[in-house]
Amino acid sequence: MAKATKKQALGRGLSALLKDPSNDIQSAQDKNADKVIGNIVELDLDTIEVNPFQPRTNFSEESLQELASSIKELGIIQPITVRKIGLNKYQLVSGERRFRASKLLGLESITAYVRIANDQESLEMALVENIQRQDLDPIEIALSYQRLIDEINLTQEQMSERVGKKRSTIANYLRLLKLDPIIQTGMRDGFISMGHGRALIPIEDQSIQLDIYEKILSNKLSVRETEHLVRGYNTSDEVQPNEVKHESNEVPKYIKKGIAAFSEYFGHKIDVKVSKNGKGKITIPFHSEEDFNRIKKLVQGDSK
Repeated sequence: MAKATKKQALGRGLSALLKDPSNDIQSAQDKNADKVIGNIVELDLDTIEVNPFQPRTNFSEESLQELASSIKELGIIQPITVRKIGLNKYQLVSGERRFRASKLLGLESITAYVRIANDQESLEMALVENIQRQDLDPIEIALSYQRLIDEINLTQEQMSERVGKKRSTIANYLRLLKLDPIIQTGMRDGFISMGHGRALIPIEDQSIQLDIYEKILSNKLSVRETEHLVRGYNTSDEVQPNEVKHESNEVPKYIKKGIAAFSEYFGHKIDVKVSKNGKGKITIPFHSEEDFNRIKKLVQGDSK
């Protein structure tokens, strides 16, 4: 217990040093930088801002509450990491869940490692560290890899070295970004797995991707069954009995344009059927009670 008290007191002492205008540390060469950089410091939560480079966008409220309960009982076991951006101002590099859970508890301060980093270094640190997390969905990981390529100019080989993953693994994630955005959303929401997504990649036509995606959801197809369905599309021009059926009638241009907008808005492939006299029917699928209520809110929002 004595060791923990000493460590905590040291953190508070360093915090006071960081608040002193005469010790505004901006680089590793500044006076007293060695006393702060890389050490555990107790920081006020209201001096920390979230990282705009954070690749993770989904934070489960339930998991945050569970983490908050754990922090209440045990405290912060793993300090967050921040970078100093001004006098007594910091930006998260990693640990946003711990940061959010601490704010939920109403805590005033949190233990943190302080680093000095420019925007590019901060982006790279955030992306690489978050890729290592176990709870990121496949699309979040793929987008993180893509940002490392676009914004840090890393090659797949360089990324392989930085994140400790095989180049082929990185390539498989990046290929997921070729899928229709609706399918990517379905993967993020857990409607389909990464295996289902990989099975759809050989289909270049995104309208056919969406047809198969709907078939996966409605028939609860396994990854193997999905792969078989995709092979059928790639090896035959004829639609097999278990494959998606296409309407033989030509859909009017005004409907083709509208379907894309409807599908994007509702987050699902919208089905439109038109008879010869011009009358038709719009079908909006849903996959759970929660999904139904989400669509209901969208419809009600438009009617107000």
